[in-house]
Amino acid sequence: MELNEHNLKRVKKSIFTISIIFVLFLLLIYFIIATITEYRKIPSLVSSRLDLAIRGDVLSSDNFKIATSKKVYTASMNTKALDLDKKELFIKLFSIYSDIDEHIIRNKIDNSLKHPGHLTISRGISSRSAKNLKLLARKLIRLKVFQGIKINNSHIVHGLNIFETGETRDYPYKDTLTPAIGYVRKLNDTKGKLRINGVKGLERHYNNQLNNIKNGILKGERDISSNIIFNRDSQIVTRKDGDGLLLNIPLRLQKNIELMLDIYKTKLGADEIIVSVIETKTGNVLSLATSNRFDPTSIKADEIKHLNVNAIEYQYEPGSVMKPISIALVLEKNKANTHELLPAYNNTGPRNSNGEFPKGKIRVDGWEISDDHQFKSNYLTIEDIVVNSSNIGTLLLANRLTGKELREGYGMFGINKKTDIDLPYEKIGYLPSLGQISSREQLGRLNIFKSTISYGQGMTTTFMQLLKAYNVFNNDGEIVTPSIVKKSIPNSSHKILSDKTTKVMKALLVKTVLEGTGKNTIYEGLEIGGKTGTANIAGKGGYQQKYMSSFFGFVNDKDHRYTVGVMVNNPIATGEHWYYYYASNSAVPVFKHIVEIMVKLNYLKPAVVFKETETNLPLLTQE
Repeated sequence: MELNEHNLKRVKKSIFTISIIFVLFLLLIYFIIATITEYRKIPSLVSSRLDLAIRGDVLSSDNFKIATSKKVYTASMNTKALDLDKKELFIKLFSIYSDIDEHIIRNKIDNSLKHPGHLTISRGISSRSAKNLKLLARKLIRLKVFQGIKINNSHIVHGLNIFETGETRDYPYKDTLTPAIGYVRKLNDTKGKLRINGVKGLERHYNNQLNNIKNGILKGERDISSNIIFNRDSQIVTRKDGDGLLLNIPLRLQKNIELMLDIYKTKLGADEIIVSVIETKTGNVLSLATSNRFDPTSIKADEIKHLNVNAIEYQYEPGSVMKPISIALVLEKNKANTHELLPAYNNTGPRNSNGEFPKGKIRVDGWEISDDHQFKSNYLTIEDIVVNSSNIGTLLLANRLTGKELREGYGMFGINKKTDIDLPYEKIGYLPSLGQISSREQLGRLNIFKSTISYGQGMTTTFMQLLKAYNVFNNDGEIVTPSIVKKSIPNSSHKILSDKTTKVMKALLVKTVLEGTGKNTIYEGLEIGGKTGTANIAGKGGYQQKYMSSFFGFVNDKDHRYTVGVMVNNPIATGEHWYYYYASNSAVPVFKHIVEIMVKLNYLKPAVVFKETETNLPLLTQE
């Protein structure tokens, strides 16, 4: 009996011991699970940081940044953690390190304290300020400006937080090369980072290239201050910024021309003046300037109308600058020669005191067309027609072509087609249909559509189309695509005019400068040729008392050839300076000033004028 009781006690002790062990085991399991759970709430010992890539730069040919991107950072804090006794200390230090006004910071904090929590102080912190503020954040912790706040049973100190949030676009030279450079729009990507897309101009045309980016990654163990410790286990992926653009345009030349245009816009009272200079052989655009510019970072309401690149987007009737193109097509088809005579249709009255006949007049399909100039003869040579800008002589020559020949010839020169310059939203202009231009051909009668477009009316084109076309006369008959950005492969070109036609037309354009409406472009020691154009601007209800004045031509020295275009939109046509609307008094002086700038900057070196093109026209006979 006693033995049984002894055994029973032993069993009870064993059961108690096992129970204690079991309970302790359960407590151990509980604490392990609790520890694991709590551990998950502790910040990871591994930290990663995204190194945001930024949009590529746009550089001038002389290596100045026309457009560039910079990283932007956000500064934030939790106002629950801010020690209110040290609020003013924080405001003072943050203002010093960030260059943000104290009043702005104080107002944001005070408003946030009404409902304490997360506060974004600024989303536009520069890289330099961000670096300084990160140092400040550590100092603020040591100064106990921020107190620990309880989150998930843990006391965590939330101090000043500085992190990358995207990029911003900067234009160091403000309105330079606008609107051609374009502008950008900011947007948030899928990760909430601020990204940039081009909207107009080069920023738009090369958007994919500029935004060809790859973000970098920095990943590794962190120290007590949450800085990444770099060792062999760290992961580093170097960021790749967007591809840059190197322009053919030098900043110095562009800026000088823009400053000159500002002066002439005021003097001429024009709505806009557009200028471009291209390297004849390559088609490289050395300048594309306008008097109507804007700062892409701060576009004002009254500047919205200037956002379009009117050199390629504005369509207008070009006027007399079309005449050399029309006549070149006639000569190329061997339907005229340089020594034949054409009637001037001016023998309707006596001569004036200068021995000149009345202005010529001719009726085409019931429409009366007249010349702006008087002549001393009843007959005109091709030289007379070009140099003195005869509408009648031009239309008589153009009507020797079929409608198909004339329309296709314009297309060959790039008229009514995109120039394919590296800019978006290019317009093509308007030409009458082939049927309209070809009517009455079988009757052997003059065609009104063919007649008017031959001297630049009843059609529209763009500034850049005309510049590309005139480049042919200075480029040995070859047409080349203009380009603003340097290409690894030279611009393609092909011959559209024979050497003999090109030689005649170039000589005629030089003669026009020496003896005609382009006289004021003469610069001793340089070869200059070109043609003026003065055309009414069409509007609602017909032509207005507004004019488009232009001069397209070329300027050469012994080693360099350049093609230059000037377009003056609506210069003063009334009052004391009414004569400004004539191209010879508006576009021509601007052209001359461009030449002077190019000489000053050593793009041109005046020497001896090429006498053979001044005086002797090559003979071109019909075959």
